[in-house]
Amino acid sequence: MTKYAYQAAPLLALATCLAAGPVRAEEADSTIIVTAPQLTNEAEERAAKTAGGTDVVGHEDYADKSIVSLRDTLAFSPGVYLQPRYGQEVRISIRGSGLSRGYHMRGLTLLQDGVPINLADDNGDFQELEPIFFDHLEVYRGANALRFGSGTLGGVINGVTPTGRTAEGVYLRADAGSLDSLRGLVSAGVASGAIDAWGAISADTSDGDRDHAKRRSFRFNGNVGMQLSEVVSNRLYVSFNNIDQQIPSALTMEQALTTPRLATAGTLAGDHGRDIDSIRIQNRTRFDWGAVKLDVGAFVNAKSLYHPIFELVDQEGLDRGGYFRLHYAGGIVEATLGGELRVGDIRAKRFVNQGGKRGALRVNADQHARAASLYGEVRVRPVPMLTLIAGGIYADGKRRQTMNFNASAPAQNGTVGHADFDAFSPKIGLLLEPVAGAQVYANYSRSVEFPGFIELGQVAAFVPLDAQRAWTAEVGTRGKRGVLRWDVTYYRSTIKGELLQFDIGPDIPASTFNAGSTLHEGVEAALEVQVAEWLKLRQVYTYSNFRFRGDAQFGNNRLPVVPKHVYRAELRIGTDALHVAPNLEWVPDGPFADYRNRVSTPGYALIGVTGGATIAGGIDAFVDVRNITSQKAIGDISAAIAVTPTSAIYYPVERRAVSAGIRARF
Repeated sequence: MTKYAYQAAPLLALATCLAAGPVRAEEADSTIIVTAPQLTNEAEERAAKTAGGTDVVGHEDYADKSIVSLRDTLAFSPGVYLQPRYGQEVRISIRGSGLSRGYHMRGLTLLQDGVPINLADDNGDFQELEPIFFDHLEVYRGANALRFGSGTLGGVINGVTPTGRTAEGVYLRADAGSLDSLRGLVSAGVASGAIDAWGAISADTSDGDRDHAKRRSFRFNGNVGMQLSEVVSNRLYVSFNNIDQQIPSALTMEQALTTPRLATAGTLAGDHGRDIDSIRIQNRTRFDWGAVKLDVGAFVNAKSLYHPIFELVDQEGLDRGGYFRLHYAGGIVEATLGGELRVGDIRAKRFVNQGGKRGALRVNADQHARAASLYGEVRVRPVPMLTLIAGGIYADGKRRQTMNFNASAPAQNGTVGHADFDAFSPKIGLLLEPVAGAQVYANYSRSVEFPGFIELGQVAAFVPLDAQRAWTAEVGTRGKRGVLRWDVTYYRSTIKGELLQFDIGPDIPASTFNAGSTLHEGVEAALEVQVAEWLKLRQVYTYSNFRFRGDAQFGNNRLPVVPKHVYRAELRIGTDALHVAPNLEWVPDGPFADYRNRVSTPGYALIGVTGGATIAGGIDAFVDVRNITSQKAIGDISAAIAVTPTSAIYYPVERRAVSAGIRARF
């Protein structure tokens, strides 16, 4: 009975949308998680003062979607490459960051309310960033993320949750759909005098679009704010994640293109999965003296990872840290000064995987990481139309691994592997506004990324690796004139020691190496055309030219994984009272799968549609249909040196799925 209800829900919701929509055509207002645009407006003002690629994505931009992962929120953020692998697992990359990392995350700094999701060694699980909660997301590409203290090649994605003042009242959201998927959210905000509070609970479950891809999650996010005086305010944040995810494994090319639902026998026998339990607590105290604002904060993140794959990875970690961020805005001069310290400890164990349960102990190691940074940026406006920018970040990183026990290499028992890194990354830039509503910008910057324990603590031993170093030149323009809104950036990064990985077997994690010299260059473009109040076209295009430069083994070959061209478009027809939005994702030619450039994947086009309508005051319905034509294609790859027809390194695109739901505010 329940199964049939799931299947019928999308049709019922669509019928409700069509029947009820016209009734409120003049007065409808989309029901979303936020009630006041204050936080989003402030974020957009900061982005407009940045001499480089930035983007602010408001909740209303993805409210009609079934919000499963960051892909659903950032699909139209220029320059953000997101490809689903299964469930909430996606590949996320900006400007080729973490290019060959096909699992977890590297090369990006993920923040929630300004505090890192990344562990102290800069690795992390982006599944802990739950977009259904957010007021908005801030994307600062490359060195433009300096004001957040990031020195990575990719930059920063910061998810910002509402407060009791920006999301007062009760908000409910529920959707159901294909693959026995159910998802719900309950949130409430309240403000009274000097105190406000906001909290939300979400839960979801799905069988997944492949065999052995079931998932479920239960999450909480909340914060409490207090205005202690005219100058001092405080906000305490708490979040909790309980995530269980089965892993269906990669496939051969033939399997991915013909039987994409398949999960391999080894995956089923080992009951591969990734289960995460985490709790994050952070406190921020703000001092506001008008032109000068100071944030001082501290945080602690406790995380448990239970991860049966080729072996069973069992980790318990504790990260803690603190930060300060000082902002000054005084006429022609603005400045940012900040610092951050993160310390993390992980008890890392690996066992023989016996059907997803712990077998004999294989590895027991203690891992300790420290990350510290001090950064600053000065913005000077000598004339109203021109801003000159200079800044830099000094970063220090330490990694230490004590091998308590290694069953396959007893000689390592008791050994200590360690690596210390430090680097200074400067940045200069300019921002020109020749006419109102149009900006031109340019910058030149350095980025440095230190390897984490996934790179250093490889299968058998602690492997010495160098930091990845890059110089990036960037030029672009953004603005709004008439019916047009645009954001176009060209960047060119010359990289030394790029941290690359390659697949060495279907059940063995990738090995990491420092490449010699590589090049990442590309175009990040977005164009929006508001033809009429009821007709809007959104488009994003990404060009990626990533390659070796005179490599002894691979010459000038292209780097695998990311295709050269990716185009997405959405045409929204109608108003909040009733609208429909067909969308397209087009990859004309698939990327190479191997460093030798002998095998590439075919291109594809995916067609979908979303729609929504106002049913009554404060109640909306929405529909999300994906891959309407049931296209079979390859969406992601685990890079390899040499590829054969039996290489299981491919992940198919999402199957056709339909979901629908209701949003309500009281």
